[in-house]
Amino acid sequence: MTDALFPRERAEVAPGAVHVPGWLGPDRQRELLDACRVWARPPAGLRTVRLPGGGTMTARQMCLGLHWYPYGYARTVVDGDGAPVKPLPAWLARLARDAVRDAYGPDGPDGPYGTGADTGGTHEGGRASGRDDGDHDVADDGDYDIALINYYDSDARMGMHRDSDERSPAPVVSLSIGDACVFRFGNTETRSRPYTDVELRSGDLMVFGGPSRLAYHGVPRIHAGTAPSELGVTGRLNITLRVSGLD
Repeated sequence: MTDALFPRERAEVAPGAVHVPGWLGPDRQRELLDACRVWARPPAGLRTVRLPGGGTMTARQMCLGLHWYPYGYARTVVDGDGAPVKPLPAWLARLARDAVRDAYGPDGPDGPYGTGADTGGTHEGGRASGRDDGDHDVADDGDYDIALINYYDSDARMGMHRDSDERSPAPVVSLSIGDACVFRFGNTETRSRPYTDVELRSGDLMVFGGPSRLAYHGVPRIHAGTAPSELGVTGRLNITLRVSGLD
């Protein structure tokens, strides 16, 4: 009811950082949630990330395309079960390209913050047209080729950090499913202020590239119990899509 009375609007949080509320429709959210449940199964499934200093991340993670570990990428789960990382399907790479286009407007990937790649299909009502259902239809080289999927329970947090282990300057695409969170978007110089807190709800899109590509960001709070009831999920899933630029 609140959204109906006071619709949330698209906003540029910082130059090149755009928040698009409700970008994923309910059906698309369910499809992504179902896919995440499959990807979370072993081998190369959901894991606890151990940091070099001996601590652990409170958000658990799984990867597609390439496996991220602190602080680099591999083709196997080098800090887990050692299995080959699951492939990133082409439909998910296309969804990332659609997100960049919709966030940045008509110029999309050809604009100042984009990737320069063809966006492929169209995006309607939270769905990407021409989606392939087969997981074996993988993304092409040079396309969006990495997904880091974080699962937050009610007590999980993510400290301020930069997504700096990729060689490509292509924008980061972030999709939210489940519980709402406080997403803290900062600056490129320091983990502290200035920063802006944005509420990300289920279905929201956040894209950051250009001058904001290496901005510090984090999740200081999860709003437990706010996931849409029809999803049947507890906690928050964050699907973060990137172009590695790696050979």
